[in-house]
Amino acid sequence: MVEISTSILSVKKGEESSTFFELEAGKTDYFHIDVMDGKFVEKNTYKKMLEYASYIKRISNLPLDVHLMVENVKEAINDFLSVEPNIITFHLEACKSKEEVFEIIKYIKIKENNCKVGISIKPDTKIEEIYEFLPYIHMCLVMTVEPGKGGQTLIKDTLKKIEELKRYIENNNIEIDIEADGGINLATAPDVKKAGANILVSGTAILMANDFKVIIDELKK
Repeated sequence: MVEISTSILSVKKGEESSTFFELEAGKTDYFHIDVMDGKFVEKNTYKKMLEYASYIKRISNLPLDVHLMVENVKEAINDFLSVEPNIITFHLEACKSKEEVFEIIKYIKIKENNCKVGISIKPDTKIEEIYEFLPYIHMCLVMTVEPGKGGQTLIKDTLKKIEELKRYIENNNIEIDIEADGGINLATAPDVKKAGANILVSGTAILMANDFKVIIDELKK
């Protein structure tokens, strides 16, 4: 059974409290926090996500899965460590060199021992580019849509990347989670799970449902 990380990007204004409580009751495994700066991607959700994450931290014990889609990764890490996330994932494409990638991995681990580290890649980034970092992180997030918007259709070619990543991990005995994010719903989830992802990020599909628990249970199967 896979785990579900519910993106709260499209939570309706004024319904935050009831939605977060319903998601917890519906047994989501994580709250997925989509942090955008208006530079790395067009949309800017930075302040909103910091507010939501802080609020969730006060009312829930569920882990926060923070996904940084930002140019200034270190600044965002410093801001979001305050909400004690379970994991912080940053984009490989936000780094200018391999040295910078390793520096950020180390920075997160030094700043907060209890926080796991993830690296995300966009649909156009070759999966091989992440291989050398895998032994040093806890999760690889494969974007199955272009980052920055909710409600997009899953890009089928990204499933091959998940398959390749899964094969590489198994062949090299690396313990790491594979998270997939973008366009994941009841129709696409089976293919994503078959490809090898064990954490699915879903937002629109869950939040539009009448009963969160029913769809979360279905996605987990």
